[in-house]
Amino acid sequence: MMTRVFSFLVIISVAISCSVNYSFTGISTDAKTVSIQYFPISGNAALAPPTYSQEFTEALKDIFIQQTSMELINRGGELQFEGEVVGYTNAPTAIQSTDQAAQNRLTITVNVRFVNMLDESQNFEQRFSRFVDYNSSLQLTQVESQLTQEINDQLTQDILSRAIGNW
Repeated sequence: MMTRVFSFLVIISVAISCSVNYSFTGISTDAKTVSIQYFPISGNAALAPPTYSQEFTEALKDIFIQQTSMELINRGGELQFEGEVVGYTNAPTAIQSTDQAAQNRLTITVNVRFVNMLDESQNFEQRFSRFVDYNSSLQLTQVESQLTQEINDQLTQDILSRAIGNW
């Protein structure tokens, strides 16, 4: 029992003494600040609700606040994000024998430009896309808020993981 306690204390001491911020979500970085610019809707995402840009931008800010110890600043962060919403489509996915859609799919795509001021080799520009299927008996307007929140959760996790999760 005493060896286990000692081993645990050694592991914790080593983890604390490291200069890298570490979280048990697998995300690590030396960066202390992050800046995230507004993601406007581009012409190809004309079907997006007018509030979607703000919702996505805030969701991206929230994930960095919740899952990292970085400070969110307006501009000039050690990690910098900007981009635009480039796709917002709603289309049938599963056709029934009656030639009607059984399910529809909402797909959202964002283009992200990431700059890591501490390590330029980590910089990228990439499109991230996620979708959610829903029952075609529902109107998009009935479920859109729930679906966009679910997609935002997935997109922002993908972006966070790509930027500082080393995948």
